[in-house]
Amino acid sequence: MNLKSLNKTNAILAYCTLIGWIISMVRVSSSEGEERKFTAFHLRQMLILMLMGAGISIIDTIFFFIPFFGLIVINILSFALFVCWLILLIAAIQGEKKYVPFVGQAGERMLGDMFE
Repeated sequence: MNLKSLNKTNAILAYCTLIGWIISMVRVSSSEGEERKFTAFHLRQMLILMLMGAGISIIDTIFFFIPFFGLIVINILSFALFVCWLILLIAAIQGEKKYVPFVGQAGERMLGDMFE
């Protein structure tokens, strides 16, 4: 398995549950130099996505108590989070770097070079 394929595998693994994210983080910490930048980018994007998921979960809990409108908001937010995850997973499979829509670049600036 060549280096690019290994980085792609680690990036894909980062999007497969929390356990996959942790495994990918451990694997990237054992590599050195330029080869870790691609995986580190996807680790940061998944971290942003997980934080968004936690925020959406809190919002969902609040809107749960609003009849009808709350259910619509919960479904829209959950679907939007799923679509963001799917976009990033497909980008990792294709070997591309894509940001989380709307918040990815700001989150990237805040996280800096974390995992590199």
